[in-house]
Amino acid sequence: MISLPQRFLAAAAVAAGLLFAAAAHAEELVVGIFGGSFAEDSKACHIGEFEKKTGAKVALKLGSSSQFAAAIRATGGKSDLDVVYIDNSLATQLKSEKLLETIDRARLTNAADVSPRAFDPGNQYIVFMTGATVIVYDTTQVKTPPSSWTDLYKPEYAGKLAIGDISGTSGLQFLLALNRMKGGSLANLDAGFEAIKPLAKNSVTLYTQADQIVSLFERKEIALAVWYPDRAGSAIDKGLPLAVVYPKEGAVGILPALVIPKGAKNPALALKYIDEVLSAAGQRCFAEKKYAGPVNTKVTLSDKAARIVPYKASFDNMWLPDPQEVAKGLPDWTKRWQREVAR
Repeated sequence: MISLPQRFLAAAAVAAGLLFAAAAHAEELVVGIFGGSFAEDSKACHIGEFEKKTGAKVALKLGSSSQFAAAIRATGGKSDLDVVYIDNSLATQLKSEKLLETIDRARLTNAADVSPRAFDPGNQYIVFMTGATVIVYDTTQVKTPPSSWTDLYKPEYAGKLAIGDISGTSGLQFLLALNRMKGGSLANLDAGFEAIKPLAKNSVTLYTQADQIVSLFERKEIALAVWYPDRAGSAIDKGLPLAVVYPKEGAVGILPALVIPKGAKNPALALKYIDEVLSAAGQRCFAEKKYAGPVNTKVTLSDKAARIVPYKASFDNMWLPDPQEVAKGLPDWTKRWQREVAR
């Protein structure tokens, strides 16, 4: 006969075994996501709630849009990623290469609250926030705030500026902004390449990861950067004396998207994750923490967030380059950048 303590221990062992088995079989969602504060705020606003609701675990792989596009191509329709955060121009490119799964809007409970502009007409990707390429400056070093892209050419900023490499969204968009300002078009970037060469020469770095800029501002190695308002907002919250400027010519709008790569192992779970990101609560949290413009129409912003994110006048004045034209031109522009601009 088993005594009461023995029975208790046996029951506890069985329960522990069941819990272990459940944990061992918990579904895992592999998400390709931008690093730094972006990933941390995603954990706080989306990932934690998703894991709580589904019992699944999220494994993050950090990278840039171009790195994720290359990874999706390399796996040729058998991706080891379930959900990927990526710029909409590269999402458009992957769509044309038939490397994305179709996203079933009918299975997204929050779809009705999301702006129709957020959905790709072919349902291959969904824009989950609005961002921008803007000017960010250190208020202790720059006493007269810049107002135009042309201000970055001022001699006093030589060696105190940072711009992005073309492999990142800001680098590409700054090139396009200069090209547009100089009268060029997406069919001809000659003016843009000539305009960016002196700035690249005077730049402290052609950064490839957005959070590289934080340490440069911390060490006062730069006074200005062509950067992102969401990253700047996070840095301001941590005490850096920064300010965001939407240039009078118009900032370049960023429409980061979520995609499910072709051959993803957990497409149904991926849809649930995307649905969580689009929820009003998730969007509001991310807008306030990450300074990301919401696409859920039921979200209202605090005054603080509204001063930083693309919102009302700053959003209306933004330039949104045609993603199909950008996707078509990017391979050749990248080769040219390596020949003429990169160090």
